[in-house]
Amino acid sequence: MGGETERTAAASKNEEKQAQVDIRKGILGFTESAVMKCAVELGIADALENSGGPMSLFELSSSLGCSPPALYRIMRFLVHRGIFSQKSTSQGSTGYVQTPISRLLVRHGENSMAGLVLFLSSPMLLALWQCLSARVLACETSAFEAAHGKGIFQYTATDPAFSKLMDDAMACGARVTVPAIIDGCPEVFEGLGSLVDIGGGNGTTLSIVVKACPWIHGINFDLPHVVSVAPKNDGVEHVGGDMFDSIPNADAAYLMRILHDWGDEECIHILRKCRDAIPRDKGKVIILEAVIEEKETDQLKDLGLMMDMVMMAYTGKGKERTLKEWAYLLNEAGFSRHSVKHIQAVESVIEAYI
Repeated sequence: MGGETERTAAASKNEEKQAQVDIRKGILGFTESAVMKCAVELGIADALENSGGPMSLFELSSSLGCSPPALYRIMRFLVHRGIFSQKSTSQGSTGYVQTPISRLLVRHGENSMAGLVLFLSSPMLLALWQCLSARVLACETSAFEAAHGKGIFQYTATDPAFSKLMDDAMACGARVTVPAIIDGCPEVFEGLGSLVDIGGGNGTTLSIVVKACPWIHGINFDLPHVVSVAPKNDGVEHVGGDMFDSIPNADAAYLMRILHDWGDEECIHILRKCRDAIPRDKGKVIILEAVIEEKETDQLKDLGLMMDMVMMAYTGKGKERTLKEWAYLLNEAGFSRHSVKHIQAVESVIEAYI
């Protein structure tokens, strides 16, 4: 009896100790994104990518022009988390090397996500997390609005630098997600003569699509201040406007990470505008969004729930949705059927038909 009591007391102490560790890890969770931002700003991944082999601490610090002791601590942190790695050189010393994660931090890499790191770790966005409780207490506003006095989309219209930061971040996602569609379910783009990308930013999505599917005429549709600075791409036409008013006609309307910015009422309105823009016989709406599986317990659900908190903070009304919630929106918008396809990305492909 006494032994069982002692074991119970020991287990309780271990649980308490682990709880203290877990809560500190939660509180300090921001450090990983902050140090990753530091790595991008210093150009650590770029230096290693161009080195041709492992780089010693001295070589790396000389290349970057920074303090070896400080860089050592940064690299120790990032190596511990598997973002960079270490490898023995032919001389028997140890040097830093790239990993699949760190290659995504190369500023101009093919699948670079450096822009997303810089955007999500920007002071403008970090500040609004201090106002999340204000969003919960006053559901009519967003944490972004509570922190900065106006909504995120109103703010981007008046701040070109922040607008570009956002567009660069969205382009990062496009460079990963669109090839995943083309590789995983290319039939999504088959038979389309034209495609309008709603909220397409700088046109990265359509530039990838028309390169892989040159028979498609791409229409990059976004707010006038966004498309006015979008680069020219063959096969892509930039059109300025407001998706709440009207959407250019095309065989298919494409919405990638747009609807999660808005509440149900706004989403239904946007989807009805999409329905008006596509032909009734063969038209469709292609939606790229995370789908939260209610019974799912893996990392994708964890990431989806994190993104849901981001939507609550950034836009107020926006949220990530379950299959049941997506079905509700599409039915209310007047679509008769839809299908869901999973790809090698965080997002799934939802195709909706009139």
